[in-house]
Amino acid sequence: MLKFFFWLNIALLLSLGIEILGKMTVYKLPEKKDFESRIQGKNAHLITLTNRAGMQVALTDYGARLVSALVPDKFGNLIDVVLGFSSMDGYLNAQEPYHGATVGRFCNRIANGKFTLNEQEYTLAKNNGSNSLHGGPGGFHNRVWDRQVSFKKVVDFYYISPDGEEGFPGELKTMVSYELTNENEIVIHFRASTDAPTIINFTNHAYFNLNGEGNGDVLNHEIFINSEEFVPIDENQVPTGEIFPVEGTALDFRQAKKIVDYIDSNEAQLRYAGGFDHTFVNNQPPTVAVASAYSKESGVLLEVFTTEPGIHLYAGNFLADDVGKSGHKYLRYGGLCFEAQHYPDSPNHANFPSVVLQPGKEYQSTIKYKFSIKKEV
Repeated sequence: MLKFFFWLNIALLLSLGIEILGKMTVYKLPEKKDFESRIQGKNAHLITLTNRAGMQVALTDYGARLVSALVPDKFGNLIDVVLGFSSMDGYLNAQEPYHGATVGRFCNRIANGKFTLNEQEYTLAKNNGSNSLHGGPGGFHNRVWDRQVSFKKVVDFYYISPDGEEGFPGELKTMVSYELTNENEIVIHFRASTDAPTIINFTNHAYFNLNGEGNGDVLNHEIFINSEEFVPIDENQVPTGEIFPVEGTALDFRQAKKIVDYIDSNEAQLRYAGGFDHTFVNNQPPTVAVASAYSKESGVLLEVFTTEPGIHLYAGNFLADDVGKSGHKYLRYGGLCFEAQHYPDSPNHANFPSVVLQPGKEYQSTIKYKFSIKKEV
């Protein structure tokens, strides 16, 4: 009888072990063949990079976007911390079109889809209620870029935006490069030049889940933002033109805190945005992290460095139902974005840092995402 119960318990443990193992996600880069596509008369591809530490990154020329970032967790396992899809079809049919993309010509919102430059008014497509969002429906995220890979370490993407594209003036020559360093950093560098006065505001729109993409939400991520001020918005999610202190608000991340502790705050700013979707003033030099996120579950720490005057936190308030690389649905709060950028609606606020690019001048900007394992005290 004792032997019977012994083997019964072993069987139960094995069955539980198999069930648990079956639920574990083994992360790997998507297959290159699943990204070979013909879009807008151009060939699209998947490009992969690997560093000496074993970190792996996948990119595609459709949207010059980040597809995957496999980083080691505290157990030594590689986990994919970037939301996205396992094939080009996933991106073409996604409800959320900005996963990992280079966003332009103007990221974030422009109120009423209008701005004035040199006394001439320009009208843009309204694709976010009354606003123009992320360069319009035909923005950079929806274009196939040319590419060049250098030493399996750097990928340069190139795109020429013609005069009048999505309503913006001037022919804009744009380059964005992605470098994977041996220090587990993804360094993104933007450059642009124009043949006529125009406005630009670029960013990267990667959604991060440091538990692993598709592994629940990011509500327990601890967020730190090294900023004393933020850009308040109105009920249409465009800036009022003011700059407010974070002190005494749910937007004070100067001491790291979990998203879940403040996401349901009844403050007007969070009601307007349906959660965190706000730009913070960045006064830090590019050698100092302006923001970070940490998952105690995985031990992964993400730090963000940038030359941009703002860092925008978006907590995935409107993610819903897209099925990601691991086969799981991306639910609300399934990923967060740290979008380094100029302030939203800048062309309509003279007191904001300028977003005007003149002929003969070159725009340059850098974003660095650094991954490491945080040592718990």
